[in-house]
Amino acid sequence: MKHAMEILKELSEKNGPLCVGLDTDPSYIPAPLLKVLGDPAEAVLSYNKEIIRRVAADKSACCFKIQIAYYEAMGLKGLKAYVETLKAVKESGLIAISDIKRGDIADTAKAYARAHFSGEFETDIITVNPYMGFDTLKPFTEYCKPLDDGKKAGKGIFVLLRTSNPGMVDIEQQELKSGGRVLDRTGNELSRIASEFKALYPEQTCSPVGAVVGCTEESDARLLRDAYPELFFLIPGYGAQGGAARIAATLLDKAGGAVNSSRGILCAWKKDPDLAGKVESGNLCLKEIADSAQKAALASKADLLNAKKELGL
Repeated sequence: MKHAMEILKELSEKNGPLCVGLDTDPSYIPAPLLKVLGDPAEAVLSYNKEIIRRVAADKSACCFKIQIAYYEAMGLKGLKAYVETLKAVKESGLIAISDIKRGDIADTAKAYARAHFSGEFETDIITVNPYMGFDTLKPFTEYCKPLDDGKKAGKGIFVLLRTSNPGMVDIEQQELKSGGRVLDRTGNELSRIASEFKALYPEQTCSPVGAVVGCTEESDARLLRDAYPELFFLIPGYGAQGGAARIAATLLDKAGGAVNSSRGILCAWKKDPDLAGKVESGNLCLKEIADSAQKAALASKADLLNAKKELGL
């Protein structure tokens, strides 16, 4: 039985490495259309479902990343939209990555793991923050093991390693007295965990524990890809954050990865020349903004695959 990260890796090889970020803020939907679609949570869900349907049909992406903060900000209706978005992704046959960035100790971490790997919020893969210590990872990695006596596939986690924000230098790039940087120490621990999982999944080609590695800076891309060949990467920063396709493609070598684009797809209608007049008049409909998102997803997939080809990957 394949764990979730192995399934994601196979989908990335089949459909291409694009991950569509459903970090869907109501402001990403034209204001007049927002009124027509109902309250913000209902509008977000309608837009998400339309994008999921089109992306799955086109095979333009391997997964969706749902950032829970945008849904929490809309209260109980927002969390319902989050749950329904997860269901829609599952029905599409693609992988759901819940971007929750949890990181806590002992029973609290166990509760977070239980909340997002079972019940109403159940997802395939989550993001985890390791900066309270590596013991915070264990409650999550327990769910990465074969479940129900091997009858159910294990889940996956992406651990923050080198993030795409400028402030990552404040902690991740700091030098340790023992040598190396904080991010190197984190990466080495992920490699150690991956070696333990190799015994549980001897036939699989990547660890269920992957890493978040941003593509906004070129300096670390090749270094990190070579240092952790067994880790599948979640790669933020491409598109609206300015990350170049060639940097993202460098990170797609070895075990591979999924390259996230959120606003570049969700807000593609804002830059669509075919919709300029309708944007001005406030006459856009859901189909039209979803058309723009669909075209942006296909263009992003082509951009990433071309970058891979240029690097000979």
